[in-house]
Formats: sequence, C-alpha cells, structure tokens
Amino acid sequence: MASDGAYSPHTFSVDGRPAALERGFWVLVVLSLIGDIVTTFVGLHLGLAESNPVARSAIDGYGLLGMVGLKAFAVGVALACRPLLPATYRPLIPAGLAIPWTIAVCINLYMISTVV
Repeated sequence: MASDGAYSPHTFSVDGRPAALERGFWVLVVLSLIGDIVTTFVGLHLGLAESNPVARSAIDGYGLLGMVGLKAFAVGVALACRPLLPATYRPLIPAGLAIPWTIAVCINLYMISTVV
C-alpha cells in the first residue's frame, strides 16, 4: 500500500503545544508528590500500613527522608530520561509520575477517611 503523502501523523498534544502540557504535568507531579508524602505519613500516624514494600522499607529504615529520597530518585530518573524523547512525547514523562501519585493520594485519602 503506497502513501500519496496526504497522511498527517497524529501528535500527543491537546492544544498543539506539548510544552504547555508538559509544564502542567510537572506542576501536577509536585502537587501529587507532596500530597502522597503527607497523606502517607498521616495514614501511618493513624495506624495504617504502607502497602508498597519498597516504600515501606525506605520509611522503616529512614523515615520521612527515606520517602523523600525515593520520590527524588523517581523525579531524577524522569528528568534524565526526558531528553531521550522527541518534544512531542515529553509530556509522557511527568504524566508517568503524576498519574500514579495522584491515584495514590486518592487511595490514601480514602483509607484515612475510613479510620477517622
């Protein structure tokens, strides 16, 4: 099947500006990172348990610094990988952090609400 050149590839952008989308996701990364750390420690203080074995080990061994270290490592890996993607796909990097961390915040808030 030959192409007549009329094909226009789709890009990963809502408004045609991947940089704006990426910037929005990085803001969400910061907010969800803070939210996850705060809600995790509130939940632990209320008697809940951390379900992630890596995070649980870091928290048991180093407390708040362990959790912050894990998050910093994840952000560092994301920033190191960012230049490897074309600009159009770079919003995927912060989205890969922001979406699961936002879900974790929601789960943490739900779990806290069952205890309080």
